[in-house]
Amino acid sequence: MINLPPRRLLLIAFLCMVVGGVAFPFLMIMHVLESTFFLNFLSFVLMLIGLVVGILGAAGYARSTRNDR
Repeated sequence: MINLPPRRLLLIAFLCMVVGGVAFPFLMIMHVLESTFFLNFLSFVLMLIGLVVGILGAAGYARSTRNDR
């Protein structure tokens, strides 16, 4: 597994959620991007990856701050 700091995982998760959940749907609604099955699926997968990575990053951050005390 890639050993990334929890803050970097949270940043990656945030970017995935913003791109997959805000940017792509907004661009599809504004007809800048054509709404295709692949693009909709990619948006869903990015949101799912962002959710999982965010949970892992939050757990790692909680564990690292708990060990600091």
